[in-house]
Amino acid sequence: QVQLVESGGGLVQAGGSLRLSCAASGSIFSRRVIGWYRQAPGNERELVATITSGGNTNYADSVKGRFTISRDNAKNTVYLEMNSLKPEDTAVYYCALKNPFTMRYDTWGQGTQVTVSS
Repeated sequence: QVQLVESGGGLVQAGGSLRLSCAASGSIFSRRVIGWYRQAPGNERELVATITSGGNTNYADSVKGRFTISRDNAKNTVYLEMNSLKPEDTAVYYCALKNPFTMRYDTWGQGTQVTVSS
């Protein structure tokens, strides 16, 4: 069973940067699509960015040009580099593993809080 652990969240001023990490156990990690989601209080969980095993990426329009997702399969880790942060980026950020059979994200980390002050 793969386990995901996020880290790197914190409090930052608007315009600042943070890098989130998602470390995984298990050898299947490198073969799976990974997504970063976020959820702000009162909001639905939002898919922010995804990366395939081959490194192809996709981003939500709200973060394009500011966030970069990357992965280091040798370290079983996916990163989310967040620049030019805005108060509306405040949320709990989760990484998730996509099940290739159900096409659903069904393995989740515990989340890491990102707070952007104005």
